[in-house]
Amino acid sequence: MHSLLKASLTWAMATAAAGALAGTELVIATVNNGHMIEMQKLTPRFEKAHPDITLKWVTLEEGVLRQRVTTDIATKGGQFDVMTVGIYEVPIWSKKGWLQPIATDAAYDAADLLPTIREGLSYEGKLYASPFYGEGSILMYRKDLADKAGFQMPDKPTWEQVREFASRVHDPKAGVYGICLRGKPGWGDNMALITTMANTFGGQWFDMQWRPQIDTPAWKKAVGFYVDLMKAYGPPGASANSFNENLALFNEGKCGAWVDASIAASFVSDPKQSKVADKVAYAAAPVASTPKGSTWLWTWNLAIPSSSKKADAAQVFVKWATSREYVQLVAQEHGWRAVPTGTRQSTYANAEFQKVAGFAAAEKRAIDSVSLTDATEPKSPYAGVQYVAIPEFQAIGIAVGQQMSAALSGKVTVEQALSTSQTLADREMRKSGYYK
Repeated sequence: MHSLLKASLTWAMATAAAGALAGTELVIATVNNGHMIEMQKLTPRFEKAHPDITLKWVTLEEGVLRQRVTTDIATKGGQFDVMTVGIYEVPIWSKKGWLQPIATDAAYDAADLLPTIREGLSYEGKLYASPFYGEGSILMYRKDLADKAGFQMPDKPTWEQVREFASRVHDPKAGVYGICLRGKPGWGDNMALITTMANTFGGQWFDMQWRPQIDTPAWKKAVGFYVDLMKAYGPPGASANSFNENLALFNEGKCGAWVDASIAASFVSDPKQSKVADKVAYAAAPVASTPKGSTWLWTWNLAIPSSSKKADAAQVFVKWATSREYVQLVAQEHGWRAVPTGTRQSTYANAEFQKVAGFAAAEKRAIDSVSLTDATEPKSPYAGVQYVAIPEFQAIGIAVGQQMSAALSGKVTVEQALSTSQTLADREMRKSGYYK
């Protein structure tokens, strides 16, 4: 980061000396994950092509990023010209008038975006954020262990079949746990997985009157199954594990199966990172009584706050960083294995990408299968699969996530966790005026 800023300053001084006009500096808030860090490294390529624009990066851990950008956009602080936001925030913020529409043109080719993702980032027919990468949830499992156990994993397994597989390959003495799943509390941590389980077991967050439905038979079945599965075949200390911890375990060969974001597949299949890269197979996220809402949908996106005074330059950058040409640029620099996925149909159609991405078909099927407005068997008033697109959901999801983590660690029973969660959610919804 320091060297990039230094290079930008050197270039700016040189052009100023040549009598060039002063350029526009864009301040970009982003998250500290691999794809975004790679985008920062390509700053010189953007600035060379657009010598009147310089980029200043503010890179933050996910939780801090959410807090900073939410505060800034709600107060119209104008601190950032481009923000990295999730698919959860986009419909809420665009409805409030906090985001500027993305000025799509023929070169940007919005029709190339995967339809589900384009729909999730649009409001009243306009795109309000541009997807940088996207993901569904899938099952990643050890094909070598399945073969050894004589187990044939279906392309579309049930949760019961996944439990059967976990029971057969669970061998703690050999350092292999049957299954790894998220346990760390948070609306975007354990609740991302648990919500998809509640959905596919026939549950929902809220009924059509916005009353919480957490303390119900469907949630009891789902959470009971989750806790029993993890206690029997999961790794020790699972209530502290989220994506990164489970990724490390899987890459070390310590997980028989893992249900999580499809973006993980590009890491577990990379021999530079994974000891089991050549032993992994992929299937759809497991289902129970209904396929609805069994796989989640998430995207990280670039959006332009209404408070930005540099909207024209911001539009140029956002379209560059989320274009087909950007994907090609990353492929040229680091190979097709490194490109951001889950956004454009042209990426999945590329023969070079297909050669190195054994997970591509499973990932695209997962994303294509999602309906953001029909993710539960009972009719629900909200959009979202593993989240509910209302401002109150963050607080509710965090509180419920803490209860689910406590149930997993044995501090409370599943029944106690669900009862407490129901009370917490009911209190929050009443306070916000959804009902009396």
